[in-house]
Amino acid sequence: MAYQNPFADMMKQFGDYKAPSLASLQAIDVNHIISVSRKNVEACSAASQALAESCQAISRRQAELARAQVEKTLKTAKEQLVNGSPEINTTKQVEFAKTMFESSLNNLREVGELVTKSCFEAFDVLNRRASESIEEMTGAATATTATKKKSAA
Repeated sequence: MAYQNPFADMMKQFGDYKAPSLASLQAIDVNHIISVSRKNVEACSAASQALAESCQAISRRQAELARAQVEKTLKTAKEQLVNGSPEINTTKQVEFAKTMFESSLNNLREVGELVTKSCFEAFDVLNRRASESIEEMTGAATATTATKKKSAA
């Protein structure tokens, strides 16, 4: 069986490719493309800024929650040292473990909601800009096509 080059069809397609002529490239408004790109970069910057601010707020909230948990643990430990009865302490330890577990789950849920909210805010900024960018490019392409039709007529 003879060897067949798997890239032969692809190379034939590259050979058949016709590059656009210089006349068709002159109709492209480079300033418009640069303006759209600048707006895209500004939107990315705004989304990054929103994420950075959200990360700081989330970190502050996590620190507050951790501080509250540590204070609660220290308070409970002091109470158990003062009340030396093993029966009472065992019951309190079980109750404490239960409340700490529930508190941790609530804290996790709260932080998760903060993260989700911040991601949606950043996504909204980028999504809005993507829609605007598509509209701007569509408008530019329509204007370029209309210009070509007028010049051809």
